[in-house]
Amino acid sequence: MKSTIRKRSIVIAEHKTSVSLEDEFWSFLKEIAEVRDQTVADLVFEIDKDREHGNLSSALRLFVLGYARDQAQAGARRSGHTTKRVNGSQAIEAA
Repeated sequence: MKSTIRKRSIVIAEHKTSVSLEDEFWSFLKEIAEVRDQTVADLVFEIDKDREHGNLSSALRLFVLGYARDQAQAGARRSGHTTKRVNGSQAIEAA
């Protein structure tokens, strides 16, 4: 599967910057912002102020990955499944 990387300008704390992400990450960031009743810019600002190292694009990808993982784990718990660590990541197995 080929994914297109898009460079977008965004204002963070009154500073304009450009961020390059795949379309799928932009879409998911927009969905997360809507769930939180925020703008994408506000969500990116929060992620940016909490990041400890690395570039902003990487921080955004890691945030989206963490959000998706948390949602998958919550869904597994609701459905009665358990999670098991496999090589440092989470794998879901039936209860």
